[in-house]
Amino acid sequence: MNNAHPGLPEFDYIKPATLADASQFLAQHAGEARPFMGGTDTIVRMRDGFWKDKYLVEVKHFDGMTSIQFDPAKGLTIGAATPMNKVVAHPDVNKYYPLLAEAARSVASYQLRNRATMVGNVCNASPAGDTTGASIVLEGTLIVHGVNGIHSDPLKTFFLGPGKTVLKSGDIVTAITYPLPPKGWAGKYIKLGRNVLSDLSIVGVTVMGYPDGTAKSGFRFRIALASVAPVPFVAAAAEALLAEKPISEAVLEEAATTTMDACTPIDDVRGSARYRKLMVRNLTRKALAEVWAKIK
Repeated sequence: MNNAHPGLPEFDYIKPATLADASQFLAQHAGEARPFMGGTDTIVRMRDGFWKDKYLVEVKHFDGMTSIQFDPAKGLTIGAATPMNKVVAHPDVNKYYPLLAEAARSVASYQLRNRATMVGNVCNASPAGDTTGASIVLEGTLIVHGVNGIHSDPLKTFFLGPGKTVLKSGDIVTAITYPLPPKGWAGKYIKLGRNVLSDLSIVGVTVMGYPDGTAKSGFRFRIALASVAPVPFVAAAAEALLAEKPISEAVLEEAATTTMDACTPIDDVRGSARYRKLMVRNLTRKALAEVWAKIK
């Protein structure tokens, strides 16, 4: 009988003195080294034999990696190694970006969130990531240190497939930044799992809405879905519809149906494709209604 959990393999734990040293080491050992921050996915996947890295490169000790900073003129910066519970509890996050706190609070258990990080959840590139939708609709951008210096990667072009991103060997994400949200905005994250706590989403729906005089409807919405496509899914057709037509219950229903029709979920042990599509419609309609009630 095959052992489902073969055990944690041997590896070397590397603690470079500088970010430049860390990037160089990762680039020189491409395919056998990875950055290490919270480790809640890394340790499990190495234990189960999916990842076979020889080196884990400690990066959470560098300056700013565990900090949260809010600038009233620029927005929010969350260090890449900041634990999710720190994000959930931070007063500026709750005041100016409550959708981020709501999404982070839905991840696993309190104990795991003491180590799990927002950036790790995003960079894991799971289609079921709970905080990814909120980060997308709030226009998050990753700050990345690579072998050639620092660059930024907007989340809207970051994901390439399940577990795949635009990051290259030697790249280390140091922070995620969010601009100031639009005035009068509201957001909602609804997660459907097999139980109330500690489960991956069968469907996750993130909705953000705000007044906008440039839209024919007077409002714009952003809609991002989890667990319904190979990458986090943005419902562009529904967003365009809501910007064009005067908002009503019928239009919200039409937008929810449009979102359902656009997504491409799969069958797996947590739910069938058909069930997921129907729940996309129902949960999108519910999230849109809650956001509309707050912003109209």
